[in-house]
Amino acid sequence: MMPIRDVVIFPHMMTPFVVGRDSSVRALEEALASDKKIFLATQHDASVDDPRPDEIFSTGTIANIVQSLKLADGNIKVLVEGVERARVVSVASDEGFFRATVRTFSTRMDAAAPVEQLTTRVTGLFEQYVKLSQNLNYETMIAAIKVDDPGKLADTVGANLQLTIEEKQELLEIFDPIDRLTRIAEMLDIEIEKLSMDRSIQGRVKRQMERAQKEYYLNEKIKAIQKELGRGEKSEYDELKKKIDAAGMPKETHEKAISELKKLEQMPPMSAESTVSRNYIDWLLGVPWKNKTREIRDLKYAHGILESDHYGLEKIKERILEFLAVRRLVNNPKGSILCFVGPPGVGKTSLGMSIAKATGRKFVRLSLGGVRDEAEIRGHRRTYIGALPGQIIQSMKKAGTKNPVFMLDEIDKMSTDFRGDPSSALLEVLDPAQNFMFQDHYLDVEYDLSEVFFIATANVLHTIPGPLQDRMEVIRLSGYTELEKAEIARKFLIPKQKDATGIEEKQVEFTPEGLGALIQSYTREAGVRNLEREIGNVCRKVARKVVELSGGENAEDLAKGGEVIEEAAPAKKAKKGTKKAAAAEADAALPKIKSELPAVAVTTQVLTELLGPPRYRDSVTDKKNDIGATVGLAWTEVGGSILTTEAAIMEGRGKLTTTGKLGDVMQESAQAAMSYIRSRSNSLGLSRDFYRHIDIHLHVPEGAIPKDGPSAGITIATSITSALTNIAVRGDVAMTGEITVRGKVLPIGGLKEKMLAAHRNGIHELVLPRDNEKDLYDIPEVIKKDMKLHFVESMDEVLKLALVREVTPLPITAAAVQTETRPAEDMTH
Repeated sequence: MMPIRDVVIFPHMMTPFVVGRDSSVRALEEALASDKKIFLATQHDASVDDPRPDEIFSTGTIANIVQSLKLADGNIKVLVEGVERARVVSVASDEGFFRATVRTFSTRMDAAAPVEQLTTRVTGLFEQYVKLSQNLNYETMIAAIKVDDPGKLADTVGANLQLTIEEKQELLEIFDPIDRLTRIAEMLDIEIEKLSMDRSIQGRVKRQMERAQKEYYLNEKIKAIQKELGRGEKSEYDELKKKIDAAGMPKETHEKAISELKKLEQMPPMSAESTVSRNYIDWLLGVPWKNKTREIRDLKYAHGILESDHYGLEKIKERILEFLAVRRLVNNPKGSILCFVGPPGVGKTSLGMSIAKATGRKFVRLSLGGVRDEAEIRGHRRTYIGALPGQIIQSMKKAGTKNPVFMLDEIDKMSTDFRGDPSSALLEVLDPAQNFMFQDHYLDVEYDLSEVFFIATANVLHTIPGPLQDRMEVIRLSGYTELEKAEIARKFLIPKQKDATGIEEKQVEFTPEGLGALIQSYTREAGVRNLEREIGNVCRKVARKVVELSGGENAEDLAKGGEVIEEAAPAKKAKKGTKKAAAAEADAALPKIKSELPAVAVTTQVLTELLGPPRYRDSVTDKKNDIGATVGLAWTEVGGSILTTEAAIMEGRGKLTTTGKLGDVMQESAQAAMSYIRSRSNSLGLSRDFYRHIDIHLHVPEGAIPKDGPSAGITIATSITSALTNIAVRGDVAMTGEITVRGKVLPIGGLKEKMLAAHRNGIHELVLPRDNEKDLYDIPEVIKKDMKLHFVESMDEVLKLALVREVTPLPITAAAVQTETRPAEDMTH
């Protein structure tokens, strides 16, 4: 007996196979030595090399060994012919191979059995099967089944069917020819149906082949087969369904995702619609629905992070710590929406990063500068080719969590055109009452933004629409004082630039005098961006000295150029011979050069050598008492600044000319100032008709820069009064305030920025509206202590403070009294 694998031997069939196992070779040799008969039985598991008797089917075939050939590798190739079925009675394996006692069975044909009809049916079915099958030769098969014995017919057909080993073994174990033929007929019906189905599938795919390439054909064939079997492309679609189930989507979103997945299953894989659906599902899976970052709510830790990253900004830090305190007390609070407003370089963007670091959240930033399409916020609908979600959803995918710190940078620089208004689209995003159901046009499902910590940044507020401002808590970041700038430079900017330029700590030392000169004479800004740039400039110049003394220039040439040539560096070529060796030698000498290089103390003189002459003059030396020139304070997008308003008198016919690119409001302020002066002409020592024979020219320097606003009213009035009365204005006093035609001084905005600008420019005495006294709460103590502030309610007080001497009024006449103090009853007319 010899166990065989992956094949079932039927009676009357010639079958070749290779014998390689030692026990099988011995059994084969034993059979060849005797009557050349051997019992072949299939083993249950083909992977077992040494099967036990109970691991071999008990029914097999007695076969004659027709031929045997010993191969070079020691295996034997044999050709056997099945003789008859047999069933094992007992098995012995004492001789190194199996020896079996088997029982054969003789069958009698029942005369009443419908043998002829069954034989005809099986023959017809097999002919049909051979026609459909592409693996069998029709003529050979038809000749093989022309037999009279029903048993032989059944075995011949069974051996040539494309059946599994188990099905063929089932046929072998049926000893009755009629039963075997009946079972063969059933199997033929099934196999013919399979082949017919495959033929119809092939026909369907071939019709589509005319408009697609080979890859399309193969995909369609697989699709059609899977469809007939009642299942989709299980590997890919099941994976997508698992991801959808695990994504944590809300119920409606989950239903939409499943619906889209079902549509995708019905689409041809190569169609454009399937790509759109697949991209949509990928976006739904990519957006975080349940992933959240564990928040750090330790106030001490957050305070330490904020202090280490930023100097000053106490109000901002206090608000952030309040936010964290609320998070500890409330389990599920709504996300906060802050708006940092301030000039460039004061740390708005970096403050957002520090907040994310302090709270342990992810940080994402979206720059809105120049955005003018509403679809940038909400996305495009999927009907458009190449549609994508808006930047809000894209940034949330990038964050990977549903509660990041989301910075909307430059929110004041959005614009609008025919494609829509992005600021209006942001109304929903930044409204805590609505953003829990934000709907992107592309996703077309509700997405919860309520746990996001939104931080917007802006330089100005007036370009942000009112409804959008109303949804944000505005926190103003004014410019830094010189002391604050010096502290920021020492703690943050200088160490950062030393690291960036490779300079060691002791190589450069900024003296207090030198740092003050750098702040005052080389930068003039509200923030510290230019200050950092100039510090880096100084460090780079010192770095160049270090590299030059170390021979680093030659090392760089060696690293970048070709082989060392004698003209360029003959000494190095003689010593080392290669560019790498010379570069390594220079690099090795660098630490020694660094340690031997004397430290550079950055003083005012050294700054002049490194950066050139000062770019800004000390404003105090500029401010001389002058007639018709008054120092005013202005607010700009980059912080406060000072402006000198000049007035000149000349012969004319009472014309008031304004130049300096003044806006409408500022021109109206000049008209109001002129009306005030005319109404007070007697008190100012002017005749009633003084304006009839003169022209007044009002000019604000830096004429290319547009200027507007009412806060220059008292400045204009003082300049014109000075020019008319020929009394000089104090050059060490600056002022700001709106004027009325009755001479009242009204409050202005941007007080902190204006006071910081005056302090930067060396002006320490200010004239301010009385109603602005309450705004001193936000002014740093160091500024208030260093400045002399005068709060006024009328122009009369302004002139007493601003002019170098008091105006001498004209003698009072009846006409003048009527002009300046008209009775109350006349005012009713």
